[in-house]
Amino acid sequence: MKKVIVIPGRLNSSRLPNKVILDLKGKSVIQRVYERCIQAKNIDEVYIATDNEKIKNICEAFTKNIIMTKDTHESGTDRIAEAVEHIDCDVIINVQGDEPFMDISLIEELAKQFDNNDIAMVSAMHKIQLVEDLKNPNVVKVTVDKNLNALYFSRSIIPHHRDEWEGLLNHYETIPEPLKFYRHLGIYAYTKNFIKIYSNMEQTYLERVEKLEQMRVLENGYKIKMCETDYKSIGIDTVEDYNKALEMLGN
Repeated sequence: MKKVIVIPGRLNSSRLPNKVILDLKGKSVIQRVYERCIQAKNIDEVYIATDNEKIKNICEAFTKNIIMTKDTHESGTDRIAEAVEHIDCDVIINVQGDEPFMDISLIEELAKQFDNNDIAMVSAMHKIQLVEDLKNPNVVKVTVDKNLNALYFSRSIIPHHRDEWEGLLNHYETIPEPLKFYRHLGIYAYTKNFIKIYSNMEQTYLERVEKLEQMRVLENGYKIKMCETDYKSIGIDTVEDYNKALEMLGN
């Protein structure tokens, strides 16, 4: 089974324009993502998919595996679906271009899920500890069934814990046991066959309402297997995130 990583890269980020080509101690953000990905075991190739010549030119300094795509895609998954059309592979791992500290073992764990399971799509989550993260609409929450298949993704607090709701909203700083809330991490893996199916689906109601592309999968009746991890995403979405990344590299 051939497994590849595709890193989507674009410039028109609303909160932090040009973020994937920002300098992080002598290397661009997307180069640091790429260098993390090539360390993962049992991955055959790592590609960058972009619609921007500036990103292409910067990436050519460290890889030839660059695929140019259309600039009309609504999501990173749509971009990747086009990118892998002519790549010989069975499984694609989508690693975001703004995750320079991506956990290598998590990539390997997602890839391994396809070895002995008849699944179409996998993603990741970690347990939320702080109430402020629970309240933050930029922190995407996910609920799962007993088999760790996603039931719903939301920017709102899910599930609604009726008995502890007042405490969660107004009193607690950390989430008490045994309450469980999970943050969705924006890393995905899919079979090549399924990403073709996905790319032919129209945008769905809940996808548009929540502004979450993974809802398209659930609304069309497919499952997303979730892997629990201790890795806490350190993506670069804001100036504050960028400064934090610089600080981490400095240390």
